[in-house]
Amino acid sequence: MGLLDRLSGLLGLKKKEVHVLCLGLDNSGKTTIINKLKPTNAQSQDIVPTIGFSIQKFKSSSLSFTVFDMSGQGRYRNLWEHYYKEGQAIIFVIDSSDKLRMVVAKEELRTLLNHPDIKHRRIPILFFANKMDLRDALTSVKVSQLLCLEDIKDKPWHICASDAIKGEGLQEGVDWLQGYIVYKTQEWPEAL
Repeated sequence: MGLLDRLSGLLGLKKKEVHVLCLGLDNSGKTTIINKLKPTNAQSQDIVPTIGFSIQKFKSSSLSFTVFDMSGQGRYRNLWEHYYKEGQAIIFVIDSSDKLRMVVAKEELRTLLNHPDIKHRRIPILFFANKMDLRDALTSVKVSQLLCLEDIKDKPWHICASDAIKGEGLQEGVDWLQGYIVYKTQEWPEAL
């Protein structure tokens, strides 16, 4: 099978697998986003808070994503770092209506970016400013400012306003992530 796998990869028939870490505080909508990105027949009807982590898969037009959906509860956040080495991309989800915990999200992001397994890698980061449907939600521009995303100079990043329940903004984010990864692997095949 090794030869067939390699041949199908060269012909573009096999999708490249990418390991993605989905991080963010609890109740930000991580699991709902990942669920909405799966095909309709594979989506769960009931979303419950993630305890520890779960592994989900979905595909885009040219990539196969394996997503490590990490719990954002305070007592589980220390587990995130055990998965940093394997991650090839990060999806960081922010509850844009939770102004009180924006500082906590900023601190967790800072801790992530300064971790030795992340700090010196040009790992792409997709931010979802989620829950845009809520009345008091901050714009993605305001979320970007509060998290000081403009200070991230050594990693490609993109922020999308999203409403995970309706699926709004999710495809834009996945398209950006896919575009970056496909471009990078064409430029440097060993990059991922």
